[in-house]
Amino acid sequence: MKLIGPDVYSLKYTPDAYTVLCAKGRPNFSGIASSKAPKLYIASIDGAPVYVGATKRPMGERMRVGWKAAGDTGYYGYQWRHNGSEAKLHVWAHDDAVDRSHLDMETVEAEVVFLIRQAGQWPLFQTEIHFHPSNECHRQVAAEIFATYSAWADGVSE
Repeated sequence: MKLIGPDVYSLKYTPDAYTVLCAKGRPNFSGIASSKAPKLYIASIDGAPVYVGATKRPMGERMRVGWKAAGDTGYYGYQWRHNGSEAKLHVWAHDDAVDRSHLDMETVEAEVVFLIRQAGQWPLFQTEIHFHPSNECHRQVAAEIFATYSAWADGVSE
């Protein structure tokens, strides 16, 4: 499983809209975030991961869905959009996924959420997780992703 990233984005938002800024100072998603490759993404507020998601959609499309949902179909969108006004979004892609299968990224998603829970508590706005049997590769990739939040985890466990 070849993982690339993370690409990091700054988000400013209200419950009704968001703006994105990439590391190059551009107001859009680019690179792996705009691809159709399976992705794992983590929204964090003040360094704390508050939501972990997996998608095959380009992030702009996925974010629009999460921002505009109003419960009409039973999905209410990203609940973290109602908390705070700024977040970081880290995005990783599964570079060698067969036929764009997102099964591995969903498996890693659950493993990352589990590691966050072990550090203290479930991500504050996690509303769903996809559970699939994992293997050592999934757990190793999850540990590498979780290491991005080591400063937060160290502060939680003290």
